[in-house]
Amino acid sequence: MTEDTNNRPKSDTPKTQKKASLSDSFKKSMEGSETSTQTKSSRTRILTLPAVPVREGVLFPSTESVLSFGRQLSLNAIKDLPDDHPKYVVLITQKDSTTNAPEPKDLYDYGTLAIVEKTLDSEDNTNALVKGVGRVKVLRYISTFPRIVVEVERIRDIEVNDEEMKALVSHLQKEFRQSIHMGKPVEFLNFMKLMGGVKNGELVDQIASTLSVKSAEKQALLEELNVKERIRKVLEHLAHEMKVLEIEKDVVHKTQETFDKNMRENILRERLKTIQKELGDIDDEEEAAISYEGKLKRLKISKELKSKIKKEIKKLRQMSPNNPESGYVRSWLDVVFELPWGKLSKSDIDLKKAEKVLEKNHYGLKDVKDRIIEHMAVMQLKEKNKNKEDQSIPTIICFVGPPGVGKTSIGRSIAEALGREFVKISLGGVRDEAEIRGHRRTYVGAMPGKIINGMKQAKSMNPVFMLDEIDKLGNDFRGDPSAALLEALDPEQNSSFEDHYIDMPFDLSQVIFITTANTLSTIPAALRDRLEIISYSGYTEEEKFEIAKRHLLKKTTIAHGLTEKKLAISDQIIKTVISRYTKEAGVRSLEKTLGKIARKAARTIVETKKNTVKVTPTLLKDYLGPERFDPPLKSDESIIGQSTGLAWTSVGGDVLFIEVALTPGKGKVQLTGKLGKVMQESAQTALTYVKAHSKELGISDKKLANTDVHIHVPEGSVPKDGPSAGVTITTAIVSAYTDNPVHKDIAMTGEVTLRGNVLRIGGLKEKSIAAHQAGSKTVLIPKDNERDLVEVPDSVKADITFVPMANVRDVLEKALTKKIKPLSTKK
Repeated sequence: MTEDTNNRPKSDTPKTQKKASLSDSFKKSMEGSETSTQTKSSRTRILTLPAVPVREGVLFPSTESVLSFGRQLSLNAIKDLPDDHPKYVVLITQKDSTTNAPEPKDLYDYGTLAIVEKTLDSEDNTNALVKGVGRVKVLRYISTFPRIVVEVERIRDIEVNDEEMKALVSHLQKEFRQSIHMGKPVEFLNFMKLMGGVKNGELVDQIASTLSVKSAEKQALLEELNVKERIRKVLEHLAHEMKVLEIEKDVVHKTQETFDKNMRENILRERLKTIQKELGDIDDEEEAAISYEGKLKRLKISKELKSKIKKEIKKLRQMSPNNPESGYVRSWLDVVFELPWGKLSKSDIDLKKAEKVLEKNHYGLKDVKDRIIEHMAVMQLKEKNKNKEDQSIPTIICFVGPPGVGKTSIGRSIAEALGREFVKISLGGVRDEAEIRGHRRTYVGAMPGKIINGMKQAKSMNPVFMLDEIDKLGNDFRGDPSAALLEALDPEQNSSFEDHYIDMPFDLSQVIFITTANTLSTIPAALRDRLEIISYSGYTEEEKFEIAKRHLLKKTTIAHGLTEKKLAISDQIIKTVISRYTKEAGVRSLEKTLGKIARKAARTIVETKKNTVKVTPTLLKDYLGPERFDPPLKSDESIIGQSTGLAWTSVGGDVLFIEVALTPGKGKVQLTGKLGKVMQESAQTALTYVKAHSKELGISDKKLANTDVHIHVPEGSVPKDGPSAGVTITTAIVSAYTDNPVHKDIAMTGEVTLRGNVLRIGGLKEKSIAAHQAGSKTVLIPKDNERDLVEVPDSVKADITFVPMANVRDVLEKALTKKIKPLSTKK
């Protein structure tokens, strides 16, 4: 029975009577009780007593129990009892144990008259030893606050002492004794007292108090005044408990039998091993075989694979310890049991979480992130539609881009977003097919390939597996490693990938493979066909600045034992480092340069004992030396025979000047500046166009025939190639022949044809950024490239006017400072 601590109930009822009046009323009522020989009267005088609500359980007459009182309502009733008289209270059970402030409607109509024999106060509640005296019926509630006072009627048992009663009592004692033998928990002294002889009503109440039934059922027993009926109900409950005890005993017996059997077998096996060791009949191979057999039982693989492993274990058991092949078998078994057969990481494809992770770890690369999120959305749908035919979409991602743009790190972010393990192997310089698929076990020193070793490292069947530098695979007389990757990277075949070493099919279908490469040109066509290409274009200077400020600066200072307070680098210094000391598509060189500044600053702090180093432009030159790169600049003035072009490089865009000089001669053409074959052809096309349209351009045939043309592109040591300088070369040639200067603020790009059409080019974003950095105000682009302007940063589009051009004549009208005057034709 429990009585929990809770808040005090509210009530507007009158205050209770004085303490003495309660005790006197009960003493007077006890003096006039009457009984009969066969039946006891069901009524005595009326009593007025304090009442205590009980949350759970029922206290029966003639039983004792320790109750814990915590509610203020109950504490008031207990503490206000007189010290010089017996402390009588009425215990009434609640209908709902969760009610904290019970009202009269929440309590049963029948309760137990009890004496509080001892009390013990603790910090939050009062513990009391109470003894049941008899049954009472509540007539009315006199008060409900600050304590409950009730007017009750003493109820007597209805008992007929006949032969049926004797039979029922005998049967009850017998059943109770049997339940004790079956394991029913009862205190020994109470059991002896009951078996020693007590009144019938007391016997049934004592046994009822030991029943494991709900409070409502115990209350029904308390309200049952007919002793015969009460015995019958107690017998029903007792029979149910005995049935439960019988079932529990049977379950325990069976469990013990199984346990004893397993224990016996284990003990016998251990003894057998000990005997065999003493006799020399068991060796290390036998112990290893037993260990492997235990591991095999726990392995979740097909029967065919288990059968093959069993053969190897049997072979190991039959081998002599001195047999060198036993080591090979052991190594093979160790590899097999280290593989994550059937083990999966809990993966949850959450696109919002993936976006947050990618944004947190990587700045920029919007197109790349979009492609990754799209790819993950496809994976999520395919996972939901496992049983449908949805295998037509490629599932192997290949990140292609220059070094240092974050290909490997974004792979780690994908693994983090999916909640999977991340494994990376480098394929750069791998020339032997066996490094991918493993060596056959017949070779000395054979071992599994990189893919199986990666799966061992992942300890999961569904990791994110990165194959780094796939474009740098080699091949020689030992085989072609790229051919070995075809099976692993083919979603139709990799569910049964076979490594030469383990020589068993291994499921790679749940692995998310990600490959990286710097170029696609060296990847074989068959392998490239299995990949979904995601291209990296490199970072702009603005993106590099944000990356340095958000990630690299903090990472570098921490790595060199500094804090942001100790090393102060302004935004302008970071921009200077990016533009004048580094030139790359990624940020790897930028990170190294910032690391160099941090090292120099750390030395300054230690030697001078300064608290802070503020990097100024002068100090930057002391730390890093003279500036390594010049910013792209436009021409200072409009010059005849010189036009400004735009070029794309692996480290971003650049400004390209085309110079044309005319000398007396016989119409020869000279090209210098380390031009590639495509660019040389582009120059020839431009000159042919000028000669074919000489009259329209205002150039005489005599001047063309008697003039040599020299086309030069500065920075002669740097290789240059590509057709996109066609319009730039054409403009410079026309400018030279017509003595018409080219606007210094105009840059241009586009391929030219013999008909004068301007064709689409690539790398518009990078070229536009280079023109912006150089200070150009207008950029002439092919008309077909107008759709690509969405990729150009808004800051660039705000400062530059982009003019789409469909023909060379449109370019010349915009680029040249003077209007072209065609030659007049004679009739």
